[in-house]
Amino acid sequence: MSSKKEMLLNVAEELFYLHGFHSIGLKRIITEAGIAIMTLYNHFESKDDLIVQVLLRREQRYLEQLRQYADNKAQPMFLNLAEGHATWLKEHESRGCLFLRAKEEFGGHADHIIVQTVNAHKRHMRTLIQTLAPVASDRDLLRFSLLLEGSTALAETENVNDVCLELIHMTQTSFK
Repeated sequence: MSSKKEMLLNVAEELFYLHGFHSIGLKRIITEAGIAIMTLYNHFESKDDLIVQVLLRREQRYLEQLRQYADNKAQPMFLNLAEGHATWLKEHESRGCLFLRAKEEFGGHADHIIVQTVNAHKRHMRTLIQTLAPVASDRDLLRFSLLLEGSTALAETENVNDVCLELIHMTQTSFK
């Protein structure tokens, strides 16, 4: 990936996360990135394309973190994944889930590419968990997904360390 495209993605992700998608225009992104508008259009067809690429890159980083935590064979898989998610929350999610924030802003149109990207991300997350914990029941997958999603939402308003401790505790007691 070119350094300019990387810079655009980094700046856009930070601005979208801090201020929302509709309130941030392309001019602000290119200004903060120090990049010409034509450079942006050389890498992205539109603002929607930029948003989709930001979300896909974020998804890749998140799922990779879960995979890395899943490598610990010394403890139960759900606990590994909860620890990976807790680490992600502490490092990235003080303002809630960027994907759900995108869906809130674009959710009025189910066929919108951004809404489809968000829905696909939630499916990918659940598929990864199912792949890593193949003996888990559908109910366990749903319950664990609720823990992950709920902890992300609470990290917005509660102390993230307390939320993460409770996520780990609930995972330990609910999935033995």
